[in-house]
Amino acid sequence: MSPSAPAPHDPTTEVEHSPFADLAQFVALPRVTGLALSRDGSRLAVAVQTLDPQRKKWQSSLWEVDPAGSRPARRLTRSAPGESSPVWAPDGSLLFTSARPDPDAAESGDPVPGLWSLPAGGGEARLVLTRPGGVSAVTVAGDTGDVVIAAATMPGGSDAEADEERRTRRKDAGVSAILHEAYPVRYWDHDLGPATPHLFWARRLPAEEPHPDESVELRDLTPDAVPPSGAGEDFTLSPDGRFLARAEEVPDGPAGRRTRIVLTGTDDGRTRPLVDDPLADVSAPRFSPDGAMLVCVRESLSTYAEPPDYTLLLVDVADGAARELTAGFDRWPSAPQFSADGSAVYFLADDDGRHAIFRVPADGGTPVRLTGDGAYSDLQVAPDGSALYALRSAYDSPAVPVRLDPEAPLQDPLVLPNPGTLDRLPGTLHEVEATAADGTRVQSWLVLPEGASADSPAPLVLWVHGGPLMSWNSWSWRWCPWVLAARGYAVLLPNPALSQGFGLDFVRRGWGEWGGAPYTDLMAAVDAAEQRPDIDASRTAAMGGSFGGYMANWIATQTDRFRAIVTHASLWDLDSFTGTTDAAYYWEKEWGDPLRAPKRYEQNSPHRYADAIRTPMLVIHGDKDYRVPISEALRLWYDLQKRGVPSKFLYFPDENHWVLTPGNSQVWYSTVLAFLDEHVLDEEWQRPELL
Repeated sequence: MSPSAPAPHDPTTEVEHSPFADLAQFVALPRVTGLALSRDGSRLAVAVQTLDPQRKKWQSSLWEVDPAGSRPARRLTRSAPGESSPVWAPDGSLLFTSARPDPDAAESGDPVPGLWSLPAGGGEARLVLTRPGGVSAVTVAGDTGDVVIAAATMPGGSDAEADEERRTRRKDAGVSAILHEAYPVRYWDHDLGPATPHLFWARRLPAEEPHPDESVELRDLTPDAVPPSGAGEDFTLSPDGRFLARAEEVPDGPAGRRTRIVLTGTDDGRTRPLVDDPLADVSAPRFSPDGAMLVCVRESLSTYAEPPDYTLLLVDVADGAARELTAGFDRWPSAPQFSADGSAVYFLADDDGRHAIFRVPADGGTPVRLTGDGAYSDLQVAPDGSALYALRSAYDSPAVPVRLDPEAPLQDPLVLPNPGTLDRLPGTLHEVEATAADGTRVQSWLVLPEGASADSPAPLVLWVHGGPLMSWNSWSWRWCPWVLAARGYAVLLPNPALSQGFGLDFVRRGWGEWGGAPYTDLMAAVDAAEQRPDIDASRTAAMGGSFGGYMANWIATQTDRFRAIVTHASLWDLDSFTGTTDAAYYWEKEWGDPLRAPKRYEQNSPHRYADAIRTPMLVIHGDKDYRVPISEALRLWYDLQKRGVPSKFLYFPDENHWVLTPGNSQVWYSTVLAFLDEHVLDEEWQRPELL
C-alpha cells in the first residue's frame, strides 16, 4: 500500500456491541408481524416472533399495542407452538390460530392449528373449533361476528369424520402418492393435493365455552373445491355476514390459471361469479361498510409483448357492474379497503423506492399519497374514521405499528410502543441516484457502515432484489444489509429496470430482456456509487437471490469487475427453469414457448455464456424450493466446477426459496461473509464452524 493510499475501513471497535455484529444476537431480535384492530377501535394486536428456549425456531406470540400510544405493549399469549393470525370479533374477543394442544382432549396425535378465542376481559384462551387438516385462515363479519375459516380438506371429506377417516386410511396404508389431474402440482415449497383448502362457515361463535357435548357446527361453503388450488385463501365476509367474496382460480388455456371473484351466499351456499375477466387476474376483494359495494385489484394478464398492469375496480355487489377506480394512475395498487364511511378507498402501492399508503375518493378522482418514507402493510381503518393504523418498515427500521392521519398527505406517522423497535443501527442509510445509458433515472438505497469516509473507504457489495417485479423499499430479516454493514461493508440496493414503483414504462424497459436494461441499470448504479470518496472501488462484490440470483449469474458472465459473486436460489438455464418451476404458464407469457420462440431464451439465459465466468462464485440453494428448482443450482455448480471457476456450494436440504430457520439463517450469513472476506478483503478462508 502506498503512503498516500486511504486506510482500509475497519468498523470493529465502532459496532462491537451491535446485535448485527453477532449473528446469535441478530436472530434473537424480536420481529413484529400481523397487525389487527378491534371492532371498536380501542385495541390493537400484533404477532411478535422471538426465538424459542432451544433457539432452534422462531416462536410467535400475540401482544396488545395501545392505539393511543401512551401505554407500553403487553403480551397476551404464551405457548410452545405459538400463536398467529390475530383477528378481533365484534364482542371484543381475540381469535387466533395455534397448534397448542387442547387441554380437554384425552390424547392428541400430530398437532394441527385450531381456532382459539381469548375473551375480551382476559383469562385463558379456549379452543373453539378445529379440523383434521388444521385451520389456516379466518375472517370475521364486522357487524355480526359470523366466522369463516379455511381448512385443508381431503376429497370427499367435507365433514370432519370423513376427512379424518380418509387421512387415517392413507397413513395406515403407507400411501404418500398424489394423483394430479390438472396443472400445477406444486406451489413455492409444498405439494398441491390431495387435500386442498375449503371454506367453512361457523356462523357466530358462542360467547362462552360450549357444553362438552356441543361443538361449533361447520358448513362447507365450497364443497366443489378440488385440486390443485381448492377454494383458495383470499376471502372476506360482508359486514352483515350474508356474503362471502373470494378469489377463485379457474383454467386459462390448457395448462394456465387465472383468478376471478365469486360471491357465495352464506345462508344457502349459492355461488355466482362477480368479476370474471378472461384478460386479467382479479383478487383482494373487500366490502364497503354497507356491504353494497366491493373493491378489488385487477391485474391484466401479461403477454410476450407487454408486462402486467394493475388497477382497482369498484363493483356493485347486486349486479356485478364494475368501474375502474384508479384509471391513469401509473402505479400498481394493492390491498384496498374502504374508509369508515365508504366515501374513499385506501390502498398500498410501490412508489419511488417506498411502499406507500394512498387514498382515492370512491366516486373518482386522483389518488393522494398519504405517507412519505417507509413501506406499509397490514393497513387498518379506525371504525370512527379518526385514524389509520399499519405496520411501517424501512431500510432503517424493522416493522413497527404506527398511527396515521386518514387524510394528511406525505405525513410522518406516530410510532406506537412495541417490542420490535431497535435502538440503533451499525451505519447510516442514504438515497442515491444514477443515470442509465438511455438517460433514465435509477434510484438506489446505500447502506454505509459506521466510520466510512474518504480517509477510510468501505468495500462495496451490490445486492440485487428478487421478483423481478418488485423493488427494494422495506426492511428484510432474510436479506438484511446491516449484517454486512456491521462487518464494514457498504451495501448498494438499486431498483433497475423491471422494478415496480417507477411506472409501467420503467418495467417495459426490461420486459423479456432481463440481460439488457436491468443489467446496464445495475452497472450504472455501481458506477455512480464508486465515484463516492467513502467507497473503495477496488474492493467490490455482487450478490442476489431469486431474480437477483439470476442477475448475479448474468453479471458473472458479462464482467469481471467484481471480486466475488454470491448467487442464491438463482435461475441459470431459462429453458430448464421455465419447464420445471411451479407455475410455468406465468413465465411463458413473458418468454414464450421455448420451442416456438427461443430467441429470448438464447439471448438472456446465463448458462449459454458460462465460458466467460472468471469471478469466484458462492452458489446457495434449498432443496424444497419449487419456485426455482434445485436443478438450477446443480447445473450451475457443475458448470462452474468443470470450468475450474473458484466456487463453493452451500446446500440446504430442508429449506425452500428462502432460509427460514434460525440456525440455517446464521449459517447463511456466516458463509456469505466468509466468502466475501476471502475474496474482497483478501483474508484467509474461514470455514463456518457448523459446516
